[in-house]
Amino acid sequence: MTVCNHEEEHLQAAERAKRSMPKEEDVMRVAASFKAISEPCRLKILFALRHGEMCVLHIVGAVGGTQSAVSHQLRILKANGVVKSRREGQNILYSLDDEHVLAVLELACAHLHCHI
Repeated sequence: MTVCNHEEEHLQAAERAKRSMPKEEDVMRVAASFKAISEPCRLKILFALRHGEMCVLHIVGAVGGTQSAVSHQLRILKANGVVKSRREGQNILYSLDDEHVLAVLELACAHLHCHI
């Protein structure tokens, strides 16, 4: 049997956690977003897009790889609400969905003491 030396304090914290727990579907959406950005190529795309809107050709120039591979990764990022796109003539321009995406990247890098 496990003994807790902080029974009352931990019980209260667990109750607060339970009451404030997001809905299951929201947890799943957050998990899907983190899964989408956790792949290295997709993460590089996000780091590139923090500098502004770009077409696939220029994203490929920034991150490397092939146009078809980058397009595939962009579709995944878009499907998970991480990037957005707009059409301008024959070009499709991609950008971060909103400032929260950049904030997540910056927080992760600050936590890991890396520079972006």
